[in-house]
Amino acid sequence: MSNLSITSSHLIRRMKLIKTYNQLNFGLIILLASLAVSCKKSTKATETPDPIPVVVQPPSTGTTTCSATLADAENLQLFPADNPWNLDISKAAVDVNNTEIIKKLSGYTIKNDFGSGLWDGKTIGIPYMVVCGENKDFVNVVFRKNSYDDNYGSESDKGPYNLPLTAPIEGEGKDGDSHVIVVDVKNKKLYELYNASLNTKQWEASCGAIFDLTTNTMRTEGFTSADAAGLPIFPGLIRYEELLKGVIDHPIRFTLEKDNIQPAYVYPARHKVNSTGATANTLKMGSRIRLKADFDISSYSKNNQIILTAMKKYGLILADIGSNFYISGAPDSRWDNDDLVKLKNLKGSNFEVVNFH
Repeated sequence: MSNLSITSSHLIRRMKLIKTYNQLNFGLIILLASLAVSCKKSTKATETPDPIPVVVQPPSTGTTTCSATLADAENLQLFPADNPWNLDISKAAVDVNNTEIIKKLSGYTIKNDFGSGLWDGKTIGIPYMVVCGENKDFVNVVFRKNSYDDNYGSESDKGPYNLPLTAPIEGEGKDGDSHVIVVDVKNKKLYELYNASLNTKQWEASCGAIFDLTTNTMRTEGFTSADAAGLPIFPGLIRYEELLKGVIDHPIRFTLEKDNIQPAYVYPARHKVNSTGATANTLKMGSRIRLKADFDISSYSKNNQIILTAMKKYGLILADIGSNFYISGAPDSRWDNDDLVKLKNLKGSNFEVVNFH
């Protein structure tokens, strides 16, 4: 009797404890649910989930990120309207030294230093990337010398640079100038590197420059850039996207060998080179030449006519030391190499030196 009484009493107390415990658990569950709902509502009211980036893969000109496209770069005003990069020079005066300079250049023919496909295992031309200013892609660049060229970090913009790790390198970084070009359409900035390489996740280069596309501010006088002349490269490239618009509205970048360049420069160039040309019959860095107005372009293809029209209206701008009369453009799978090569019919004698400064 005594043991049974004790057991029953124990069971009654145990059942009461279980009931109390369940009531506490139920109350705790209600409280936690209430807090969860409260937090969820608070999150919706104060935070917006990040959008999923849309990656656009253009032809072999490079890549784009976010919602930026290659066409966005063409819709971007590259420097103010009164900047030399945007000036029509078709009516500008001929330079006083035109006869002597053209005489020296007369035997050279135009060579398109861009196209589709590969040449010697590398893309043909200077590629570029278009981005929309993501904070995650802003990085510092290490300026250094290597076996190809020296360290021009003292003349470089310190950054940070908007350079995704996937930005293409000219010539795949195998040899040559290894330029890297990124156009930031959101912030309207241009980022360019010379002799660049990617060391694990760190960009390295001999020189770098950042251009604000909304101003006429160029490099500090005497400073180089990713180009020997201290000029931006991107505004002088022939890009396939321009042909889709039907117009090239800027001068075209071209190169000459050292003996055709004098150690001097004219605006918008900011830097001279260690060249060997005589003053009377050679060009300065930044000099402009234009295709003569009476040169007949009617037999050329539509695409080549767009290029030739730009040569008449905006001319060519001397930007770097290189092979004689090589004009620069971006690689693209849509170029017709057989058509582009017809530009070699143009000789130095078909041009004239312009004095528009």
